[in-house]
Amino acid sequence: MDQALFHAINGLAGHIDGVDDGFVFYSKVVPIAMLAMVAALWFWPGKRADRDRREWGVIAACGGAASALAINQIIIRLWSRPRPFVSHHATMLLAPSHDPSFPSDHATFGFAMAVGILFASRRLGLVALVLAAMMAFSRVYTGEHYVSDVVFGAIVGSVMAIAVYRMRPLLTPIVEPALQMARRFHLA
Repeated sequence: MDQALFHAINGLAGHIDGVDDGFVFYSKVVPIAMLAMVAALWFWPGKRADRDRREWGVIAACGGAASALAINQIIIRLWSRPRPFVSHHATMLLAPSHDPSFPSDHATFGFAMAVGILFASRRLGLVALVLAAMMAFSRVYTGEHYVSDVVFGAIVGSVMAIAVYRMRPLLTPIVEPALQMARRFHLA
């Protein structure tokens, strides 16, 4: 089924240049956009309570992404799944990556960041979730991943961002001294 879904989505590629260019753009630019969003949320002025909520959303996004990508590194050492273009005909729109396919680091990062952003700002978080979903789809469309790669990556990223956010009571004594210092220098 994974192969059939891959061929159905990747089979759309290579027919309309503008559409292809759009998915290549999403695949490359969304991670940068996510970083810009968390930077904006971190430095956006406001009341202390609003800033605290946004800061912890950013901590969940970044901590969730870092821990989820670390989990991905363990998974690829346990199961080194080849990229779809290695085993099947694929329309390649990006330079082929030679690291394992499962799970997708792009989807993992995108969804961890999006869920953290959602904790910080509902509106911006919904935009981030749509961008993460478009980026995940683009990774299949461009021939880099199977659907299960991006779905599992999205799950790992989302779960880890939620876990970091829910660990706030445990993390506060560790993180708060650094936040206090950053506030003294107007960096938080």
